[in-house]
Amino acid sequence: MKASFLFLGTGGSMGVPVVSCTCHVCRSLSPLNKRLRPSGLLRVGKKQFLIDVGPDFRMQALHYGIRHLDGILLTHSHYDHIAGIDDLRALRFSGQERIPCLASHESFKEIKHFFHYLFEGYGGPRLPLDFTFLEDDFGKVKFEGLVVDFVSYTQANMKVNGYRLGSFAYISDIRKYDERVVVALQGVDLLVLSALRYTTSEVHFSLDEAIEFSRKVGAKRTFFTHIAHDLDHEETNAKLPPEAQLAHDGMEIEFEL
Repeated sequence: MKASFLFLGTGGSMGVPVVSCTCHVCRSLSPLNKRLRPSGLLRVGKKQFLIDVGPDFRMQALHYGIRHLDGILLTHSHYDHIAGIDDLRALRFSGQERIPCLASHESFKEIKHFFHYLFEGYGGPRLPLDFTFLEDDFGKVKFEGLVVDFVSYTQANMKVNGYRLGSFAYISDIRKYDERVVVALQGVDLLVLSALRYTTSEVHFSLDEAIEFSRKVGAKRTFFTHIAHDLDHEETNAKLPPEAQLAHDGMEIEFEL
């Protein structure tokens, strides 16, 4: 089955340009250096699934004409990955009563706290998400017609999930991980992987660490996302190995599922 992944946003938690920054990347006129917060649209046949719902979801949905979702896969509950959940109410106004959502119990707990008003209700439409829970740290689950392999790791004591669908995998906000993650990703063809900047971070791969991880799992092609303003798109890609490159907002990659 033909599938594709559209990068709705490839920026770090602050996006690019960063508010008040005057570095050359933030001042760049290149659209390749304009990065909304990280998210992607997975299209499988006639269905489309969102990976994470960040604070820029409204702009992303309007720009790319997202009017219906067949499901959402959440990686974790940091602000830059869930803050757009409130905007999903607009899909209910347009007639979609239910959006299936795959998430861990830990992510659900944080979402329920953050968006308590959508659960308790204040006379308006409530949260239109119907949750399917990941019952373990590693495994396989059937979700809205998809067979999804999932892995877990932690970022600053928060549980994060990565997903693999056949030859495609999405791994974001990773720094420390169990070797079972590597085993689960062995031989993946297309890997979307977070790589924040050149220098080391406590909670994200540096670019070199991301390249090392990609080679460790044997990915044929790797596209980096969750990119800070430290990395100029064209300058950085010129230095990367041929099997790896920075993604950019609006990039779409196709694959067979």
